[in-house]
Amino acid sequence: MEFDLSSQPEIVQQAYGYALQGWELALSWLLSPAAWSQFGLLLVAWFLAGLIARRMRPALAKLIDPGESENIFATPRRFVLPFLALISPLLAYALTGIGESIVRSLFDSGAVIAFGKRLFLFLAARALVRDIITDSFLKMLGRYILLPVMAIYTLGLLDNVIVTLTETVVGVGNIQFSLITLVRGLIGGSILFWLGQWSNSQTAAIITRNEEMRPSIRQLLIKATEFTIFGVAFLLLMNIMGINLSALAVLGGAIGVGLGFGLQKIASNFISGVILLVEGQATVGDYVELDAGEQGKIVKMMARATILETFDGRWIVVPNEDFITTRVVNYSDSGSANRFEAPFSVSYDTDINLVPALIEAAVAKHPEVLNEPYPPDCELRGFGDSGIDFAVEFWVNGLDDGPNKYTSDVLFLIWNALKDAGIEIPYPQRVVEIKGGLPKMNA
Repeated sequence: MEFDLSSQPEIVQQAYGYALQGWELALSWLLSPAAWSQFGLLLVAWFLAGLIARRMRPALAKLIDPGESENIFATPRRFVLPFLALISPLLAYALTGIGESIVRSLFDSGAVIAFGKRLFLFLAARALVRDIITDSFLKMLGRYILLPVMAIYTLGLLDNVIVTLTETVVGVGNIQFSLITLVRGLIGGSILFWLGQWSNSQTAAIITRNEEMRPSIRQLLIKATEFTIFGVAFLLLMNIMGINLSALAVLGGAIGVGLGFGLQKIASNFISGVILLVEGQATVGDYVELDAGEQGKIVKMMARATILETFDGRWIVVPNEDFITTRVVNYSDSGSANRFEAPFSVSYDTDINLVPALIEAAVAKHPEVLNEPYPPDCELRGFGDSGIDFAVEFWVNGLDDGPNKYTSDVLFLIWNALKDAGIEIPYPQRVVEIKGGLPKMNA
């Protein structure tokens, strides 16, 4: 049955032509004894592959599965284990390939069996996407890119589609490129992006586990590795798309001019971040206070800025340049000891010579108070309006904020020690003199 589609668009005519060719091919297969024999061979190959796979899969799974053991080969073996689901379609493909040469020698035809081989590869790709791939991004690529491509390949139209995409040229301004270049860039860019993310996370995990390096050096290596990985990925993508890298010289010059004028701050912050990581004056885990008043614990150091986390849960994004050009106080919460003091007062009736030894002994009982670099030191600070002012200095590892309450604990110890010794903590006292006496009340 034929229709006159001369008035229809060219794409409709081409689709009709392909459909007509498929219909004629299907009729020729249905009426050909050679085609029926090839169909039978495909069924036999699929049946034998399923039978062999049912016997091989448990044995191979038992051999490959490492169980709960942990060694250098355990991770690769766990990675290979899910691929046993591909045994059946791949065995069918191999068995069909063996029988293809026999069929071609007998009937001088192998179109049906060639279609069956491609169909088995499509089933293998479907099992790969459905049962093996667990990463959400790769599964999306497989569902929307791999399976459609394999379906076109199974129908024998892949070469025609590639030719059509190659001959179709689109232009944006003075730039022209074929659709096949765009498709290669989309597929290659997606795969390279995933590989870059995966390799970067794996490398960062390996570097982070190396505790012998300084934290700043670890951060510098992580950033250098990240830039290297994605730089190589970009160059590979340009090669895949067929773009001449020499054409990027103009783009590089434009970026240089942009850095010189509009991107000075970004370049300055990037270089400042590298200097911070190399010198290690402030690194992840340190508690710092900037000259402008921002303070917090460094939780992340990025190429452009450093993130501080305050004890109330807020994140402060500080440009790296501020760490280089302004004064920064580093309390070194990553291990260095810090000194704090707790002020208090006693009554003027107290024998103040007894107070220092009493308070120093009480504060030294706190489990977090250190004897090095100095033990607790109680000092007389002055004679106040209501009492005699003292302060005890003590050293601890960490900061007196957030989860730590060092000063509060020490004040409790001071209170209890003074109460046990019968020493009074004075109330504020004021003497009020009314000149001329109190006014007399009239009866």
